[in-house]
Amino acid sequence: MTYPPDRRNPALQRRLTLVAMCIAQGMILLDVTIVNIALPSIQRELGESSSELEWVISAYALSLATLIPLSGSLGDRFGRKRLFTAGMVVFALGSVACALSASAPDLIAARAVQGVGGAMMSALALSILSQAYSGKARAGAIGIWATSAGLGFGLGPVVGGLLLGVFGWSSIFWVNVPFAVAGVALTVTVVSESRNPDTRPVDVPGVLTSAAGLLALTFGLIEASSGSWTSTPVWASLAAGLVLLAWFVRWEHRAPFPMIPGEVVRLRSFTTACSVYLFSYAAVTGVYFYLTLLYQDVDGWTALRTGLSWLFMNIPFLATAQLTGGLSRRLPAATIAGGGCLVTAAGVFTFSTLTPASPFYIAVIGYVLFGIGTGMWIPGVANVAMRDVPPGLSGTASGVFNASRQVGTSIGLAILGAIGADTATSAWTSQAAHLPGPARQAAIGQTRNVASARIGSVTRALGAGHRAAAEQAFTHGYQVAVLTAGLCLIAAAIIAAFGLHGNRSRKLDAAGDKPASPPGDPDSPRIAA
Repeated sequence: MTYPPDRRNPALQRRLTLVAMCIAQGMILLDVTIVNIALPSIQRELGESSSELEWVISAYALSLATLIPLSGSLGDRFGRKRLFTAGMVVFALGSVACALSASAPDLIAARAVQGVGGAMMSALALSILSQAYSGKARAGAIGIWATSAGLGFGLGPVVGGLLLGVFGWSSIFWVNVPFAVAGVALTVTVVSESRNPDTRPVDVPGVLTSAAGLLALTFGLIEASSGSWTSTPVWASLAAGLVLLAWFVRWEHRAPFPMIPGEVVRLRSFTTACSVYLFSYAAVTGVYFYLTLLYQDVDGWTALRTGLSWLFMNIPFLATAQLTGGLSRRLPAATIAGGGCLVTAAGVFTFSTLTPASPFYIAVIGYVLFGIGTGMWIPGVANVAMRDVPPGLSGTASGVFNASRQVGTSIGLAILGAIGADTATSAWTSQAAHLPGPARQAAIGQTRNVASARIGSVTRALGAGHRAAAEQAFTHGYQVAVLTAGLCLIAAAIIAAFGLHGNRSRKLDAAGDKPASPPGDPDSPRIAA
């Protein structure tokens, strides 16, 4: 059900609604990657360990992943505009708390608050756009929105580098505040309120179980990167996470009102899009994390230089993303999504060959391939995700789709971080085994610093003669982790190829602008294109 305000220029209202959704989504994705470029600065000033660095990213992603489905259901029930506006306010307050943090726990907690606000916005953006637009205009609006999301994700390192070149690390959070203020003003002024009064009750057991399972699994994986897989906290957390998530899957099959409705689960285009997003974002988030550590902590680049180097990726991304909308009308979704994942994988495999001594042109090749590939699958997958979803479930489906990205971000980073740290640790301890007794113990004591790429700390403790060995050990972990990320993208390409092959939209209604709605559907869009 939609309640449009009295507007003399509905076309302008729709465009401004799109601007508000793009501001929100750009901020959400910007904060996924802008933090990566500041990790070395945060690490130095707050004295964070490797696991705490991962939590700075994962706390945000986990809040998004666990609360997006709930926010989508609440928006359907109580008003999408209302909850979206509240989310933008919470996000701004969380950004201020991040900027003012004086310790690692403070920053991690503030990042979780940011994630709460981001979940409320991200869950409802696609649904609000689906209410405001219809037909071809809807596909174009979703394409622009998806491009803004990818733009925020891609520009994060560049913007972060520019800010850190002049200001401290807190500036990457202060920058959100003016955008949030503008977004709130636009949302309150131009966005039409909509809701589905017949929406299903909130699946509280499903929300709590999935949240607890993801948190336990992520905790175990992150702790494994800085400790031992056989330690009690690690294996107990991993076991608890797997049990809880298994129970969640079982519960969803028998719950009277499951968090993920069966009507949505049965849509092949939707479930495929979610799976592709999960695997792809698991890969690219880990690549961002490790590239930043390689260039800043190992090669000694400044944040500004690191951020500007990402322009070799962002420019191809923007150019390709603009073309993807037109290509989607000529090429099958499987070709765009699967092909984009393969091109991105080629860029990631190029990154996996890098060492501190590699010439920069090799990285440039990786950047260009990475940018072209993500410019294909980010808007391409977003466009197909909501294509067949019944209008009455648009809020819930939008929440689940966006949650898949955040699950990939948090779990993917934890897994790749654990793989990289474990590989680097093995390489370093193997080298340390050849040292005499006291020197060997001193070297073992620097294992965590090696795995975290804190090469400067290693050389200060052991001497400059150990720098090459420390760089070699970390680089080995980096290469294995990034290679694994490339394999995740190959898996995403295979899923897209089989899941979207021959997939077609449901039969359009008489106007030819959207899938036919059930008779009397209270949530059918009312605003004409």
